[in-house]
Amino acid sequence: MIGLKVPKNDADKIRRVLLNLSLLDIDMKIKCIEDFVFIPLISTPDKMLMDELKSYEFEIVDTNFEVHTKGPKSLKSILKGKIDDDKVEEIKKSFDIIGDVVILEIPEEFGDYKYIIGDAALKFTKRRSVFRKTSEIKGVIRTRELEHIAGEDVSETVHKEFGSRLMLDVKNVYFSPRLATERRRITDQIKEGEIVIDMFAGIGPFSISIAKEHHVKIYSIDINPDAFKYLKKNIELNKLKGKIIPVLGDVEEVLSSLNLKSDRIIMNLPGTAWNFLDTAINSLKPGGVIHYYEFASEFQKPIDRIIETAYPRNVEILNSRKVKSKSPGIWHMGIDAIIY
Repeated sequence: MIGLKVPKNDADKIRRVLLNLSLLDIDMKIKCIEDFVFIPLISTPDKMLMDELKSYEFEIVDTNFEVHTKGPKSLKSILKGKIDDDKVEEIKKSFDIIGDVVILEIPEEFGDYKYIIGDAALKFTKRRSVFRKTSEIKGVIRTRELEHIAGEDVSETVHKEFGSRLMLDVKNVYFSPRLATERRRITDQIKEGEIVIDMFAGIGPFSISIAKEHHVKIYSIDINPDAFKYLKKNIELNKLKGKIIPVLGDVEEVLSSLNLKSDRIIMNLPGTAWNFLDTAINSLKPGGVIHYYEFASEFQKPIDRIIETAYPRNVEILNSRKVKSKSPGIWHMGIDAIIY
């Protein structure tokens, strides 16, 4: 089967990347031969994965892996004979683990089997609670409706990510574990002493990741009172080098009142961030960097938005990437740009 051959020193970092992209085959055992580690994949690497791993040494190989023998071998094996295998594959693609909570997307036609699927996920993951998505992310506070289907009906948890601890209630705030690699990417670009604005901070995953490693000042803004509550808790939970200033409120009103000029701005609100580009650029020092996110089918649309909004200031595009898939043909795009 398809796998990655990687140097032993990089194996854990690459494993985390694959796990965050849902590309690691967790049903198979990772193996080590001399100075190399072989990591099983669920499919042949695509361009997005190749871009994520471009800073690492690796080789795509076809090799044998052993099946995990402890506990259930896979979600599919638990559900075998109960629902169709192809539907299990659909469920696995939208399988999120946040701390002790599992969140599933179960097709409507299999709603009658939701408790069977929930119990299988609980048994397979050995987590505390399983919830089913019953709506899209909606509203200005970015929450979705969840239905409890297995385990304890407890939606508050602590999620661990690259050394950070993030407390949250999955019912009341937005958080995506699939953006862990993106948060690491931004953290690695930060320079000491910067003033950073995290415009839609939520519970603070970008801010916490950055402040753990850098002596910076971060203004973390969010309009959701529950997210703001957990942001403050997460500042207390983590040992930080930098200073995070949590601010509750509408980002336009907050930045207008603070009259800040920052070195870097993070705009992770891909559905509507374009509405706030003008506010962001006005709060950015000449030569500052903006990390802008948008749902789009191609890169030019978000790039054009930045250039048009910044005019007459000059723009240099540093990087454009597909962070993750949203739906067929639509991507969560990330654009890094310097605004002079």
